[in-house]
Amino acid sequence: MGVHLQGHCVCQKLRYSLDLDSPDEARTTLCHCNSCRRAFGTNYGLTAKVPLQSFKYENGNPKTHKQENGVTREFCGTCGAFICEYGEEAADKFRYVMWGTLDEPEKIPPKGEFFCKNRTGWMPEIPDVFHKREIKE
Repeated sequence: MGVHLQGHCVCQKLRYSLDLDSPDEARTTLCHCNSCRRAFGTNYGLTAKVPLQSFKYENGNPKTHKQENGVTREFCGTCGAFICEYGEEAADKFRYVMWGTLDEPEKIPPKGEFFCKNRTGWMPEIPDVFHKREIKE
């Protein structure tokens, strides 16, 4: 069963949609790497990996910022909220959508955690999802 999701930035000038064949096509994960912690301004990043062809901007054009590590983040030029990110190798295949920008994020719940070796000591492990100390194990 297909899933249609919508999302937007804080000021709503940048809007997007996702059209997935099923909720399983999205892989929502928490990431405890230093880059995500810095970008999200908290102890982890929370994104949903979706196929590039399922992601579409409906309104507005994002600004981009490419980090030294090759990750590009797309964000609203007005309010600064970032909408998605992707690495150089994934640029033509996937988008990692900021879970909190979705209107109905609970439709694609987390499936796992990455960089668990960096998880903040006071944060508990999320139950019933996969846990990887690194990105590739």
